[in-house]
Amino acid sequence: MTNKFFRKFRKYTIAIYIIVALVITEISLRLVLGLGNPVLSQADPNTGYRFQANQKVFRFGKRIEYNQYSQRSEPITQEKPKGVLRIMALGDSILNGGNPTDQQQIITEIFKSKLITAGHPAQVLNASAGSWGIGNHLGYLRKFGTFNSDAIIVEIGTNDLAQPTSTSAVVGNDPNFPNHRPLFAVQEAWIRYIWPRLLQTLQIGSAPSDFPVTPSSAEPNRQFQENMQNLKTTVQLVRNQKIPIFVLFVPQVSNLVPSNTPPKYKLEFIEQLKSLQVPLIDAEIEWSSLPKKIVETFFRDDIHPNEVGNQALADLLFQQLCVAGQLSACHENIPQ
Repeated sequence: MTNKFFRKFRKYTIAIYIIVALVITEISLRLVLGLGNPVLSQADPNTGYRFQANQKVFRFGKRIEYNQYSQRSEPITQEKPKGVLRIMALGDSILNGGNPTDQQQIITEIFKSKLITAGHPAQVLNASAGSWGIGNHLGYLRKFGTFNSDAIIVEIGTNDLAQPTSTSAVVGNDPNFPNHRPLFAVQEAWIRYIWPRLLQTLQIGSAPSDFPVTPSSAEPNRQFQENMQNLKTTVQLVRNQKIPIFVLFVPQVSNLVPSNTPPKYKLEFIEQLKSLQVPLIDAEIEWSSLPKKIVETFFRDDIHPNEVGNQALADLLFQQLCVAGQLSACHENIPQ
């Protein structure tokens, strides 16, 4: 009788230990890593997908915020406040920064800080999402407009030149595009991080990433031409509102290291910008003269700049638009 009692007691004790361990793990994952509370996406017929409005999330010690217009920016009014320099940037995961980048370290926030330091009350709006292509940028402008901005900046990376316009198919299906919160943080840790790493170890899958995989086209030449038409339409839409537009080109590491290798379609892309008379701020050209070891410190992987790279891109924007005077709204008020 005594042995039977102790066996039963031990069984319940083990079960209690397991439950307590799971509860402690769940709470730790939520409080320390922010798991169980991912940034949420939503399908959109214009943009393919975008981030759900009004989100404030802490992930892996990083602050992530989206305003009422799905911009990775503070809340804004539709009309520009009087005396404020407002610039809107459109882009993909390079501009967005993703989970690995704190809100204050994304390109647009660093650029805004430089403008404010130079004496401009400023807003720099960040309309972006991972794997957005040139067609997605156009869709955002068609849906939300230009917010009475003083300038529009379109960030385009190497992959964007021949990338298809992303669709809503990934929303709720790709771990990088959840549309609702998981029931448990442990659940998210397993599905989004642990299980993919296990598959990678077994050489069955690729490593998990906080950046979505960029879609590719089976007909890149046709896709490039379609993208250039979308870019042309974007330029026309912005100029119809008498707003200057600029393009920021961000290369991959492989375009610069170990040797300077311009991406395919880059020359045709530049010719298109020239024909449209759109100023190009070309980080590839600017960085090509730097030591390769320096360039490598700008990136967290082959595609995405880290905080150091974001600082370099914000410096480049400020230098070209404000110091060199390409944007008159900025240049006219720079303190002498």
